[in-house]
Amino acid sequence: MPRKIIDISVYLENETASDPEGLRPEITYFNHHETFSQIQYFFSGLKKEDLPDGQTWAFEKAELTTHNGTHLDAPYHFHSTMNKGERAITVDEVPLDWCFQNGVKLDFRGFEDGYVVTAKDVEEELHRIDYKLNPLDIVLVNTRAGSRYGYDDYVSSGCGMGYEATIYMLEKGVRLTGTDAWSWDAPFVHTAKKYRQTGNPSLIWEGHKAGKDIAYCHIEKLHNLEILPSSGFTVSCFPVKIRGASAGWTRAVAILNE
Repeated sequence: MPRKIIDISVYLENETASDPEGLRPEITYFNHHETFSQIQYFFSGLKKEDLPDGQTWAFEKAELTTHNGTHLDAPYHFHSTMNKGERAITVDEVPLDWCFQNGVKLDFRGFEDGYVVTAKDVEEELHRIDYKLNPLDIVLVNTRAGSRYGYDDYVSSGCGMGYEATIYMLEKGVRLTGTDAWSWDAPFVHTAKKYRQTGNPSLIWEGHKAGKDIAYCHIEKLHNLEILPSSGFTVSCFPVKIRGASAGWTRAVAILNE
């Protein structure tokens, strides 16, 4: 059966407002004419002109956090424990079965920036698209933030998934979710305003903290979700295997059978 692969990941790149200041990637590029000293180290007497076109290799040095670019967060990122007391697993321990499953997309682009999605919102969207969640489905959330990637307001754009919305899905067997926003939760600038008004600390990172009760992972900074159907596709999002890490970069793709 013919298939179509849709890239739902963003670039790791310089000069894009993908993260707050001070947390963005810094990539230094070295071209084929700048690296001769590196290969010369291995081959005594070698001259640059001895090589085809005088060229050696190209490579890059990248200064990154594990949360730059499209990445998969492990339960350890959310809290030191999961499943109400178990040691939280790190990204190298995430079950690979979670990372290659049927996908479903929830369209929440109509919600205002900073809105906290509820379980009722999830239920109504599932009813609208006529879909019943199955265990291990990968649920992708399309927010307004997807259209703001690369703009200065990206980090503050989009709705966020609240505790009850997250738990609603986890109780149905979902173990991996994703968003095109900077965070699974509502942008901090909006949560901070509510916190100042209420003094309620349970509002802070409430969607992430659902992992204390039921273990799950999520992908952040997804892309192109608006071109996906609501269901009928597979998501592949295996994370880079970094020992003991809270997250790992992933080239997430959606696979559609046509």
